[in-house]
Amino acid sequence: MSPRFAIALVLMIGGIGWILYTWFGIRPEGGWEAIGSDGKPLQPGGPSFFADLEMKNYLIGFIAYFLGLMISAHPSTPLGRGRGVVVGMLGCFVIGLVWICLFYIFLTGDADNTKDVPILVDLGQKNLFVGIGFMAVGFAFATRWE
Repeated sequence: MSPRFAIALVLMIGGIGWILYTWFGIRPEGGWEAIGSDGKPLQPGGPSFFADLEMKNYLIGFIAYFLGLMISAHPSTPLGRGRGVVVGMLGCFVIGLVWICLFYIFLTGDADNTKDVPILVDLGQKNLFVGIGFMAVGFAFATRWE
């Protein structure tokens, strides 16, 4: 395993972990703007430096994940050569497309009928950036395709 591939794995796993910790450990039970029974906003959990970042935690997690994917597109990694390039490219394109489609299907329209899809519900319109980010990483893989 090359050092570049190890760094890519650490970034991808760290990004996913950061996003999941934000959802399960930091986010207040009813969401970032939830109001408690006493009329005060619910406070986020976890360490204060995480809680102070609020929605920026998702940004940090997705940037780490996308950066890990971009690093894995280098020819010294398994995803950066041979069939790995095609798998990485098509995988990112499909994940981006599915992310945007899920957002439009479940989270747009009447506010009373939206579904509580984890992570997607917090991001709102920023889901489009996430889907396009996956597609942009797919294009990074496409530049390595021979």
